[in-house]
Amino acid sequence: MTADATGTAEEAARFHALLAAFEGAPAAIAGRGKDAVNEPMIRHWCEAMGDANPAYTGPDAIAPPTMLQAWTMGGLSGHSDRSSAYDELFALLDGAGFTSVVATDCEQEYLRLLRPGDTITFDAVIESVSPRKTTKLGTGHFVTTRMDVRAGGEPAGTHRFRILKYAPAGRPAKQAAPPTKAAAQRPRPVVNRDNQGFWDGVREHRLLIQRCTSCATLRFPWLPGCNTCASADWDTVEASGTGTVFSHVVMHHPPFPAFDPPYAVALVELAEGVRMISNITGVPYDKVRIGLPVQLEFLRVDDDLELPVFRGSEG
Repeated sequence: MTADATGTAEEAARFHALLAAFEGAPAAIAGRGKDAVNEPMIRHWCEAMGDANPAYTGPDAIAPPTMLQAWTMGGLSGHSDRSSAYDELFALLDGAGFTSVVATDCEQEYLRLLRPGDTITFDAVIESVSPRKTTKLGTGHFVTTRMDVRAGGEPAGTHRFRILKYAPAGRPAKQAAPPTKAAAQRPRPVVNRDNQGFWDGVREHRLLIQRCTSCATLRFPWLPGCNTCASADWDTVEASGTGTVFSHVVMHHPPFPAFDPPYAVALVELAEGVRMISNITGVPYDKVRIGLPVQLEFLRVDDDLELPVFRGSEG
């Protein structure tokens, strides 16, 4: 029997029955982490996440629990322990036209602290394959795998990973008329009760940083509670506006309405020590570099939206 991404409901049900037959089959058998839990990877992770918890350093250091998947990843060379059932399932989906893939979410359960030197082994199973679903990306099936992770032979955690294998939705026909102003607007920021104060400050041309009133830790972006002491009490301090480029990328593709590539997007480290993502103005995109001094300014991008950006200087 053949099936494709545009079949009838009856065909979809028959095809799902083929996919469901893989539920419970192994996705990986006797997998082994390519590296033991180690201090350099922990350090890189913490630097990337901005996590300075002292539990992750020193002679009694533990690994951040959310690194659970990091110890099992195969890297660019992949893993050799993936099962034939997993490959067969994906071949079946590809053959039916569900050729694109996107990760959607994951769930983790932690059973044991991981420490430098722990050796990681794992098994994985195809836990579920959903009936055909239609999303904004296209029509496809959600595939969930469950990985049981062990450290030194002891259960350490469970990692569920869900992807969508889908047939991309058809792109809308190009409009004959020029695009409207609304189509060329910048995306609107999501304003909610947790970050309303930040956007109120932007309207007043003030860049406000949250400060925990219990431990004085500064935090950005805005959060409902302190990630150092868990206090829900806070006030704000106004940033001086000076900073340096901590990291950056140059966006060439894909094109997006209201943006004119190439342009630089930077992670700016403010003088106060927190970091925020913003555009860099005042210098060509190919002159943006790590360590470039920048100064806060407010850019009005349309009648309804003003954004904090940072102006660099080639001098």
